[in-house]
Amino acid sequence: MLFIGIDLGTSACKLLLVGEDGTIQNEVTKEYPLSFPHPGWSEQRPEDWWNAVVTGVPELLRGFDANDVAGIGSGGQMHGLVALDEHDHVIRPAILWNDGRTFKEVDYLNNVVGKDRLSELTANIAFAGFTAPKLLWMRENEPENFRKIAKIMLPKDYLTYKLTGVHACDYSDASGMLLLDVQHKRWSQEMLEICGVSERQMPKLFESFAVVGRLTKEAAQTLGRSRSWPVQATTLRRRSAQEQSARAAAISRSARPGRSSFRPTNLASTRTMRCMPLRTQTAAII
Repeated sequence: MLFIGIDLGTSACKLLLVGEDGTIQNEVTKEYPLSFPHPGWSEQRPEDWWNAVVTGVPELLRGFDANDVAGIGSGGQMHGLVALDEHDHVIRPAILWNDGRTFKEVDYLNNVVGKDRLSELTANIAFAGFTAPKLLWMRENEPENFRKIAKIMLPKDYLTYKLTGVHACDYSDASGMLLLDVQHKRWSQEMLEICGVSERQMPKLFESFAVVGRLTKEAAQTLGRSRSWPVQATTLRRRSAQEQSARAAAISRSARPGRSSFRPTNLASTRTMRCMPLRTQTAAII
């Protein structure tokens, strides 16, 4: 049996063909552009990620029997905001994990909502790279685009959607969005209300090792395959909530200091709950 792993990086998509014993049979890398439209901003076109997969998978399987492939899954860059409309079309370029535009929103979340409350709700505090501040920024600065949002996704989950037609996210990556109630393993209603979105706009939650679905007929044809494969929620070791916080702290150091005038109008009423960190999970394609 063979397995395909997709590593969606910030500068390139790396695809691995792995044997049942874990040996690497083949490797393909497809680069794509990174856009910096303003100082501190960092964006990419999700369509470029999918094109990398579409062109990379046939190249990866060249010389191998595709019928031996038993599964495929994607992992990679975290925290980014991919916004889809009611037709599952990308609304705007993805705002990436290393984007620093949300300093006002981060200040609001940490100092108005409060770090203690955020920790109770999500086991995290706000950093510029996280997804929730990006939603607040989009609502404040791109209200027309914000109103179009039907689904909120992370970058590698966009690839999972393109492969399966399922809007999915694994718990570990979700814990880095500042939207997950980590203790109860569900989306935090209070955080969703603070950001002005609803649970129906969020992807379905899965364990990292879970099979989300199978290749759609359209995806199989696009990849040049005659049969479907199971698709896993994620393929790589994911970081715990604490690890994500430490990683994202580096992003926020570039944010401008001082209090912000940013004040959303729909701050939810507070309630008390006890949270614990999400444990680190290691996933393998199954």
